[in-house]
Amino acid sequence: MLQVNVKVTYEGKDYLTNVLANPNTSDEEIYRLAFEQVEKQWKNI
Repeated sequence: MLQVNVKVTYEGKDYLTNVLANPNTSDEEIYRLAFEQVEKQWKNI
């Protein structure tokens, strides 16, 4: 597993989040996971 730092833009603001992924995970999948993390965080507030 790799820890990847991803910058995500959500509702006009930039967020930095970490994603744990296998080395063969595509960049698109890693970004999707990061975006979902940020989205879930803000929907729970």
